[in-house]
Amino acid sequence: MTGNQETFGAAVERHLAAVTGRDLDGYLATVHEDVSLVQLNGRIIAGRAAVGEFHKDWFEDPDWSWRLTPLHSNATGETGVALFAVDYHDLDQDGKPYSLRYLLGLTFARLDAGWLLVHDQNTPAPSTD
Repeated sequence: MTGNQETFGAAVERHLAAVTGRDLDGYLATVHEDVSLVQLNGRIIAGRAAVGEFHKDWFEDPDWSWRLTPLHSNATGETGVALFAVDYHDLDQDGKPYSLRYLLGLTFARLDAGWLLVHDQNTPAPSTD
C-alpha cells in the first residue's frame, strides 16, 4: 500500500527495504523534494536530486551491508520519527574491511502523497569500549 493510507511503520519499512535492496527508484519514491541528509562527518546534503545522487553512488557499491536495531518510533499528527542503531560493514578503497556503529534518525511528514522522508540524520554512536 502506498499513498496517504499507508501507515507510518509501513512507510519506514518500505524506505529501508529500498535502501537495503539498493533500489534507487524505490528509495526516491519515499523521499520529499526538500529532504536534508546529515552524514556521519557532519556534511549536509540538501534536496532530493542531490540526496539521490549520493545514494546512486552508494547503492552501486556492492560491498556494504548493515544491520538495524529499532530504538524508537513515534508518529504524532503529520510527523513520524524512527530511530535505529546501525551496525555498518564495508570495504575501504584498499579492500580492507571496516565497521561503523551509528545512530540513524529518520523524520517523515505525512502529505497527500503519503509519508515522505524529510530528514535523515546520521550520528556516530558512543563508544562501548
